[in-house]
Amino acid sequence: MEHTFSLQPFSTTETLPNIKITGNLARNENLLIISFALTGNITEVEIPSPSDNPTRKNQLWEQTCFEFFIGIKNSPRYWEFNLSPTEDWNLYSFDGYRQGMQEETAFSTLPFSIYQSDDCFAIALDFDLSKIIPNEQVLDVAIASVIQSKNNQITYWALTHCAEEADFHQRSSFILDLAVS
Repeated sequence: MEHTFSLQPFSTTETLPNIKITGNLARNENLLIISFALTGNITEVEIPSPSDNPTRKNQLWEQTCFEFFIGIKNSPRYWEFNLSPTEDWNLYSFDGYRQGMQEETAFSTLPFSIYQSDDCFAIALDFDLSKIIPNEQVLDVAIASVIQSKNNQITYWALTHCAEEADFHQRSSFILDLAVS
């Protein structure tokens, strides 16, 4: 089953860049396929250049970053995926809400691709979940992005916002059900 999505900014009180963040999410057996498209006036967005040597890095969410969270249905455990325009990445596992955070060591790379034009920046990832999640598990998914504008303002985008502050870890924001198809 494929889901299309459109992310919403956390707050409309800030000056928001004139952009949209949309994408697609699908699961086939344990292959997860996700793509993000940042469109509109992307010249307003600070999009770092690709690294000469992309690697696993921490704090990617401090600048423009595309994220998604996968939890096993009816379990507090979840994973956070961070994909940067620099082609740097990270994957963290959590035992519960912001508890037991550690780098997920089952993977040494995340195979994602980047496309950029004058009015679109896109990231796509095809990823086998088998090393961390059994095939039969129903998953809850949250999708989010951190967008840094050229004037260094940070805005937070997600499928839904369930707290008084931007908090992508809120399990109530994991609103997409992803069963095995």
